Amino acid sequence: MEKLRIGVVTARFNSIVTDRLQQSAISLLERRGIKELLIHEVPGSFELPLAAQWLATEAKVDGVVCLGAVIKGSTQHFDYVCQAATSGLLQVQLATGTPVGFGVLTCETLEQAFDRAGGKHGNKGAETAATVLEMIELRQQLIATAPLQNVEPTKRGH
Repeated sequence: MEKLRIGVVTARFNSIVTDRLQQSAISLLERRGIKELLIHEVPGSFELPLAAQWLATEAKVDGVVCLGAVIKGSTQHFDYVCQAATSGLLQVQLATGTPVGFGVLTCETLEQAFDRAGGKHGNKGAETAATVLEMIELRQQLIATAPLQNVEPTKRGH
C-alpha cells in the first residue's frame, strides 16, 4: 500500500465540516501506510469532479478521495450541486478506471453534517478513504488473477 499515490480533494465551502472530513481521511491513509498524498482544495462540491479527473489523468494517482458538504437551504441550489457532484464523480470513475470516493455529505442541517464528520455517525472522511483503498486492492487482485491478454488460443484437434 505504501507505494500508492492517493489524491485527496476537499471542497472549501462549509469548511467547518469539510476540514474534519479531510483530517480524518488523511489520518486513515497515513495509518494505512500511504506515503504519497496529493492534497488539494477546490471552492465547492461542484468543482470536485474536475479536480478528480485531473488527478486521475494528469497526476496518475491510484485513487481519489473527494470530500464535501452540501447543506440544504431554501433554494433548489442544493439539488443541482448534489446531482452534479454525484454524477460527475461517477463519470470520472467510470471514464478513467480510477477509484473515486464519494465523501460528499448531503444533509438537511449543519447538525446532521457534524454528526457525519466525527459525531455520532462516525466520520465519512475516513470511511471514504477506506473505500478507495478497498477498491484499489480489488483492482490489484483482479489484475493479478486475470488471464493473459492477447494470447492466441490453442487449436484443438489439429
